[in-house]
Amino acid sequence: MSAKRLIECVPNFSEGANTKIIKSITDEIETVKGVKLLDVDPGVATNRTVVTFVGEPDDVIEAAYLAIKKASELIDMSQHKGEHPRMGATDVCPLIPISNISMEETVAYAEKLAKRVGEDLNIPVYLYESAAKNKERKNLANIRAGEYEGFGTKIKEAQWKPDYGPAEQHIKAGTTAIGARDFLIAYNVNLNTTSVRKANSIAFDIREKGRVKREGHPITGTILRDAAGEPLRVPGMLKSVKAIGWYIDEYKVAQISMNITDIKVTSLHEAFEATCTSAQNRGIRVTGSELVGLVPKKVMIDAGQYFLRKQGKSVGISESEIIHIAIKSLGLDELGPFDPKSKIIEYLLEDESDRPLVHTSVRQFADETASESPAPGGGSIAAYSGALGAALGTMVANLSSVKRGWDDKWEYFSDYADQGQQLKDELLFLVDEDTHAFNNIIDAIRLPKATDVEKSERKKAIEAATKNAIEVPLRVMRSAYNNYELLKVMCDNGNPASISDVGVGALCTHTAIHGAYLNVIINCKDLKDDDYVSTKLADADAILSKSAAMQKELLAQVEAVIKK
Repeated sequence: MSAKRLIECVPNFSEGANTKIIKSITDEIETVKGVKLLDVDPGVATNRTVVTFVGEPDDVIEAAYLAIKKASELIDMSQHKGEHPRMGATDVCPLIPISNISMEETVAYAEKLAKRVGEDLNIPVYLYESAAKNKERKNLANIRAGEYEGFGTKIKEAQWKPDYGPAEQHIKAGTTAIGARDFLIAYNVNLNTTSVRKANSIAFDIREKGRVKREGHPITGTILRDAAGEPLRVPGMLKSVKAIGWYIDEYKVAQISMNITDIKVTSLHEAFEATCTSAQNRGIRVTGSELVGLVPKKVMIDAGQYFLRKQGKSVGISESEIIHIAIKSLGLDELGPFDPKSKIIEYLLEDESDRPLVHTSVRQFADETASESPAPGGGSIAAYSGALGAALGTMVANLSSVKRGWDDKWEYFSDYADQGQQLKDELLFLVDEDTHAFNNIIDAIRLPKATDVEKSERKKAIEAATKNAIEVPLRVMRSAYNNYELLKVMCDNGNPASISDVGVGALCTHTAIHGAYLNVIINCKDLKDDDYVSTKLADADAILSKSAAMQKELLAQVEAVIKK
């Protein structure tokens, strides 16, 4: 999917209890081919459902329009009640650029959708965030002020004329905000109190906007103002964070509900820690938290690594272990199960059929290799051997990071373990890439050759596929060679009790490099481009020679230690 232009759409619908209505809306989204529905997150207390889907821009716009139309037919805002501020059946519909598309292009799509909703459905539409026509409308809270109940009057004011649609509130569907923005995390932190006032005090502590500055009593004192008469404010602890406190009857607790609008400025774990600090200062305890909608994988990895470092533990562990630490540290499973596969964007977009080998068991991999099929073959096995070499070096680094008496060295070994995990993941990726490369050659050979044009196209396709089948094992060689730095450091400085594991890692690494080398040679034989072949063979020969020397050096050192 990476070559496609992708945008994400996260409409919020003002219905969180009636599953039939929610399903009818999401069914409309799924009628559009090319759109993938990623998440449906209803909240009973807020009476609101956050839906997330992704696809190419035109497909997403069509799906969003159909969902907004269906919501306007099924949700009656005149009867709506809920904890969350709202103004429409489709309260807000942001578009988020995900890959190969700029914010400026995404804004154009937001305008296209807003125009269609306003003109075809007669729903007033305001553009917000990056799509806003003026700064007063950039902030969604400014637009939504007064909510549904106040919009009948507000919309008639000149400064609040909608960007699209009639300047009159739609009695049933209300008003909608459509915009374009960077990725936003909707995040709630749970408190061991039922007090909304105390929750709001914490929210004011942490949010960027802070609180109004007063003279005298912090609640009833006189508001201080600037020369223009605007209230002075005491800024909060966190930039790019909006927050309020509320009570959730469903859970019988108060929460801090926040939007982290720029995760490059304030991370998820920083928001959690700041809330903990403020709550503790007010005699309140944070008991957990919840994510509304989806989250990028990096956010969870950063959080897990933060809490591991805080414990003085190695961050060079598997991705799944790091994410597990993040879930437990943030208390994301307090109110219900937290499944990373259904909450992390990258996992939802993964197609395991693209990486069939690395998703099989060890036995299945061996059985498939042993079958009559020519792939997977030696190239994939070579890449896997390299991954095992990296894994063994990483294991030694992690064991060294927790060795008794070496507490002052944990960070040193953690950095190497983290490096090893990256090497391992790269080589695991190449396991399937090698099989794909072989299959691409077979596909090219099977192309039609009845005409001169077909023969020419087939020849070009075979040459391109063959070159790729040379580049992939060369990449295996280069990637596996990087294992030696890790293995050498572990041999010199790592836990002596694991020295034999370093030796096995060196053997796996050279096996990977020599095995990939054989694949480079055999594929070069079938290529007529002599200059290309000579360059690639020279590269492969140089890596193989260096690997042989490194393996010999490491094994001699390992055996000398073992024999002492």
